[in-house]
Amino acid sequence: MKPHPLLSAGLAACVLAAALSACRPATDDSTPEAPAATGREGPAGDAVAGSAAFPALRVDTVDGGVFDLAEHRGQWVVVNFWATWCAPCLKEMPELSALDAMRDHIDVVGLAYEEIDVADMRAFLDRRPVVYPIAIIDTYDPPADFDTPKGLPMTYLIAPDGSVARKFLGPVTAEGIEAMIAEAGGPAAAGA
Repeated sequence: MKPHPLLSAGLAACVLAAALSACRPATDDSTPEAPAATGREGPAGDAVAGSAAFPALRVDTVDGGVFDLAEHRGQWVVVNFWATWCAPCLKEMPELSALDAMRDHIDVVGLAYEEIDVADMRAFLDRRPVVYPIAIIDTYDPPADFDTPKGLPMTYLIAPDGSVARKFLGPVTAEGIEAMIAEAGGPAAAGA
C-alpha cells in the first residue's frame, strides 16, 4: 500500500524541522539569531542586551583547575557554551582547540551546558581531546553575566579589556574569530 502524498510530505517536513532544531531547546521565543562567524560574512553577532558588558566568570574545570576570566585580561577569550550531544558543537571543537594552541593572544574555555557528571565528561574528552579548559555548567544556574543559551553552540568573544566584543548563536570557525579580532584592532591572523 502506497502512503498518501500529503502524509509523506508531512512526515518529510517533520523530519526537516527536527533536523534544523537539533541543538536548540524547544522555545517559542522569536529572537533573531546571529549568523555563524565564518569570516566571510559582514559584521554579525554583536553583543546584545542581557549579557553583562564586562562579564565575570569563575568556574571549576573538569581537570581539577579553575578558570577565572579576570585572570585573562590582556587576551582575547572565546567563551564557548556547548554540549556533548550537539553535532555543530563537536564539529567546531578541533578548530577552537587549534586556535587556543596556535595563537598566544587567544584563550578558549568550553562551558558544557548539560547534565553530565565529571567522570563521563572526562571519558568524553579522552575520545575528543582539546587543549583548552572545560567546565560543566549547571543548566539550572548558568553563569549570571552571560545569557542563558537559547541554542548551542553559543559563543562569546571577550576583548582584552574584559568587555563582550561579540556574541554568536551557532557554529564559529577559527578563521571567523581571527577576522573579527583583526577588525576590532587586534592582531591579524598569520598569512592574512
